[in-house]
Amino acid sequence: MKIRGAGIAATLAAVAIVVGACGGGASPSATGGASGKIALLFPEKQTARYEAADHPYFEAKFKELCPNVEIVYSNASESVDTQQTQADAALTAGVKVMVLDPVDGKSAKAIVDKAKAQKVPVISYDRLTQGDIDYYISFDNEQVGKLQGEALIAKLKADGNPTGPITMINGSPKDNNALLFNKGAKDAFTAAGVVIAKEDSAANWKPEEAQTIMDGFIAALGKDGFKGAYQANDGTAGGAIVAMKNAGIDVTKIPTTGQDAETAAIQRIIAGEQYMTVYKAIKPEAEAAAQLACDLASGKTIDNATVTGGKTVKNDTKDVPSILLTPIAVTKDGSVAGTKSVKDTVIADKFTDVAKLCTPDYQKFCDELGIK
Repeated sequence: MKIRGAGIAATLAAVAIVVGACGGGASPSATGGASGKIALLFPEKQTARYEAADHPYFEAKFKELCPNVEIVYSNASESVDTQQTQADAALTAGVKVMVLDPVDGKSAKAIVDKAKAQKVPVISYDRLTQGDIDYYISFDNEQVGKLQGEALIAKLKADGNPTGPITMINGSPKDNNALLFNKGAKDAFTAAGVVIAKEDSAANWKPEEAQTIMDGFIAALGKDGFKGAYQANDGTAGGAIVAMKNAGIDVTKIPTTGQDAETAAIQRIIAGEQYMTVYKAIKPEAEAAAQLACDLASGKTIDNATVTGGKTVKNDTKDVPSILLTPIAVTKDGSVAGTKSVKDTVIADKFTDVAKLCTPDYQKFCDELGIK
């Protein structure tokens, strides 16, 4: 089951449920007696969000709630073997809880098995991990793909190209979320009769991989052989846009999707070079994970029905109690049905730093949109 929410309010409400239900509204004084260590294991640095947002947000909230518990933090830089080694080291160090965002959800089952053998609860963060995990905290990732697909469909119709054709560059096949993004988008494309002329996946979510893939698409289809471009995230969108520019394609006329609301992507959006992104309010996600991790480390009794609202996601082992937050489709001015504007989302939430966004090259676009 997945949450179908109305936006930022739903996201914040979900986090409020977590905070209120785990230990009766835990505060530093309520949980400060906990000690020991927890593990926080992230998968890669290619996507800017992990080091720029998830890590600092999680750490700040966790230290507020559990100031005497040490965080053993590691980033695997997209290596399954490295993440396994990092997890082994954390377990050897005696962590009481593991928050795991896997490089590869299937391979990470070995990590989960070792943790459970040592009676260490595992919170699967953002990407779903296989095995006997205790909780899953993420966004409704199939809905992310649906939002991308529906926004692109609306633009194709407005441009007089209701069936495309389009190209499609998916995320890493090792990432369970990428499979969900793909399913949500393809369901939307199929329902609308959109033709996918070419499709491939960026093996490691790298912009340069997407650029190479798009180079191949253009060589096969020609510069005029597609009317829209689906990219699973902002990094791959950036790579695909570089390839199109290098081929002499006017990227303002090829609507391109993305995800993560990275500052570079928001700059492209306000300049008209990227059509849309999906904003996922990472702070509530990270803080919900921190709250849950602190309560588990403190030995608190957690009311699953209240914390998750009864929501579960099935992995290979069981129906996992899950907190699923609500993603938001973002376009330049929010004029497309089902989307919100840059100003009303990432700017209003202070997710994007205006000073970093409105550099001299982009100041005129910020002025046009009233961003200041």
